[in-house]
Amino acid sequence: MRRPMTVIPGGRILRRRATLALLASAALAATGCGFQLRGQAQLPFETLYIPAGSPLAVELKRNVAAASKTRLLDNPGDAQAVLGFTGELRDKVILSFNAAGSVSEYRLRYRVGFRVTDPKGGQVYLPESEILLTRDVSYSDAQVLAKEAEEVLLYRDMQSDMVQQILRRLVAAKPVQPQIE
Repeated sequence: MRRPMTVIPGGRILRRRATLALLASAALAATGCGFQLRGQAQLPFETLYIPAGSPLAVELKRNVAAASKTRLLDNPGDAQAVLGFTGELRDKVILSFNAAGSVSEYRLRYRVGFRVTDPKGGQVYLPESEILLTRDVSYSDAQVLAKEAEEVLLYRDMQSDMVQQILRRLVAAKPVQPQIE
């Protein structure tokens, strides 16, 4: 036997108020825990030259332009600082094999070397540095195309992580004082 449904007048209004109260309490909790949006990065130089040519450089330029007041220049001689890439390497290493002797797991590695110098005086803002990122990925012969697409996505994600890490190091860059002997 089916019971008749009772309709509460203003039921929608009560649900909306409950939802608004829940959202307001979540917003208060987020502000109370010290959550803060990431502001602009304060790079220690006004102008910067980043050489073009690689997808990493393009993404880094885009992030510097969007996240800081530093102007990007096309001529390294006019810039206060020059970022130079000393190396960029993507490779894949076998981690494990299955019982049949086929590869079952890879490690993807993405290594970037860079430095930041003054083009005029040879002053070093950031000595030669290297960042290495790794991701482990399982592999299956039955899903070759899907695993290749996953690898491409992982490398793209690693490139975004690399840009963020380079930006953090650029923010912390300071001129290196020459040692007097």
